[in-house]
Amino acid sequence: MDGISRLLVLSIFFVILFGFQRGNMGTMAIDEDAKALCSVNLAEFLPPPYGGLENMVCQPVWNSFLLRYSQSKDNVITIVLSTIYTSGWIGMGFSPDGMMINSSCMVGWVTPAGQGKIKQYYVEGFTPSKIIPDKGELPLTSVPPIIYVQGATAYLAFQLKYPTPLKTQPILLAFSTKSPQHHHLTVHEDKTTIQFDFSSGTSFAATDTPTNYMSSKKTHGVLGILGWGLFSPFGAIFARYFRSQPLWYYFHVSAQFIGFILGLAGVVVGVQLNNRLQPHIPGHQGIGILILVLSILQVLAFFVRPDKDSKYRKYWNLYHGWVGRTALFFGAVNIVLGMHYAGAGEGWKIGYGFVLGSTMLACIILETLLRLKKLDEPTLPNYPTSSI
Repeated sequence: MDGISRLLVLSIFFVILFGFQRGNMGTMAIDEDAKALCSVNLAEFLPPPYGGLENMVCQPVWNSFLLRYSQSKDNVITIVLSTIYTSGWIGMGFSPDGMMINSSCMVGWVTPAGQGKIKQYYVEGFTPSKIIPDKGELPLTSVPPIIYVQGATAYLAFQLKYPTPLKTQPILLAFSTKSPQHHHLTVHEDKTTIQFDFSSGTSFAATDTPTNYMSSKKTHGVLGILGWGLFSPFGAIFARYFRSQPLWYYFHVSAQFIGFILGLAGVVVGVQLNNRLQPHIPGHQGIGILILVLSILQVLAFFVRPDKDSKYRKYWNLYHGWVGRTALFFGAVNIVLGMHYAGAGEGWKIGYGFVLGSTMLACIILETLLRLKKLDEPTLPNYPTSSI
């Protein structure tokens, strides 16, 4: 091995060693920070029983969230959740299956006047109106829950009593920097789900986290917008406004076929989400089924299309055109409904609004040009036929 090769190998070795050392130092720093936070004496500012937890377990769970708890022999569990706080709300939820739907959450915040507020919420859906205050299934004791801000840290404390010892439990953690409006929660800015073992004080990643179903929701939305909101409308535009072009039919069929496949894939993802979350959104589901049926009818109509000279061709054209228009109309309606039920952010609304607005503008311009062209076409004189 020559000198350059030795120098290269030695450099790689030191890079790997330096990275390993930095990783260890980062882990040690996190451990030291956790130890420092866990050493805070809660009794100095929190009232009993939160300030004097016996046999307290202290465990970092996510980001700056630190979970302290104590479980007594009579199955009373006292919980103190702390995190860095500047504004908005923080929340901890208990879910039967790790999903947001049907979970019960304790949420706390501090009003602009400096008053602490803490409430239990029950999650019936993804929109703020479906997160119901003063409702839930958590077995709270008579000890009042509290939220207290000490320096830059907020402490959310509450007490539960279960019939049996609490063991492994899916836990939801979330926060927002925007305060609730009239006790209705603003959309969270970040969230996670963990499986926490209260018998051992250990946590691990949940097998079906909000990230998973949020990814499925996004996939469902993207497929619906591409299928019913982009390719299918453009397929219809090719058929109506570009018939003078030699390849219009192939563009029309290709766009419609791609739109159908993407829409069908969106329906499949939607069915999977429905089976997992069991949301009560009959309007969105019913319109989705209608669109799928109309799309299947359009595909079947392709295979039974009469010849141009057939006396049935005009009836087929009427059927094909109006069924297609109906499917496109309800497709746009259902995309808007889906974004509403999913609590989509401004980016989704602006993005689809741009797609829908651009499509409508293109249709208005092309329809105007088509009608002007028809007006400019010369009409043949209608000579009376001789009766001889």
